[in-house]
Amino acid sequence: MRDLKDWKGCPPPAPVALEGRTVRLEPYDRAKHLQAMWDAFGGMQINPLLKYFAQDDFTGIEGFDAWSEGVIKSGWVREVIIDKANDKVVGMAHYMRPDPANGVVEIGGIAHGGAMSRSPLSTEAQYLLAKHVFEDLGYRRYEWKCDNRNEPSKRTATRLGFTFEGVFRQHMLSKRENRDTAWFSIIDGEWPVVARAFDAWLSPDNFDADGQQKRKLEDIRAGLSA
Repeated sequence: MRDLKDWKGCPPPAPVALEGRTVRLEPYDRAKHLQAMWDAFGGMQINPLLKYFAQDDFTGIEGFDAWSEGVIKSGWVREVIIDKANDKVVGMAHYMRPDPANGVVEIGGIAHGGAMSRSPLSTEAQYLLAKHVFEDLGYRRYEWKCDNRNEPSKRTATRLGFTFEGVFRQHMLSKRENRDTAWFSIIDGEWPVVARAFDAWLSPDNFDADGQQKRKLEDIRAGLSA
């Protein structure tokens, strides 16, 4: 258990460059990333992709741009996910709702373009984001929240090592409807095992010649926990 008698809080998350084996994360630059991100999300296909985001559907890149500027101004820290194999934008994620005094921050506003499907890119991106929070910034709690109807997001959270904590009923409005929100978290005491599992899963030795995983992330983590 972490000794908190001299706790002084954490620095707020700020735009940061992070690099792994397959992906690079870099701070959002409108001039550099806006069009590339719109293209990565399939243009107007962004609306079904962001089905569970709270904002109204976009009518074009101008709406996506205005929304982006608005959420960043409100405090979301956008990280752009780059595929190192071709240096192309493939997704985004945001540090959200930081509480530096208590060492709590959320990862959210996550979207992946088609190029990230069935690849280790998204897993490594999430590992880098979590590692920065726990190991560089010293946070105690890392949160994942999603619409309770969003089954893929809930499965992803569990796969990545987040623990389900419950559902907040009518937590917020999303696309002008009530949203029940499922809450997940990783806490600092769990991070060492979660991190070791990420390292083992992401190792090139865990993939065969066709790029298929040999062991599931959940199985590796369960073995380490046991």
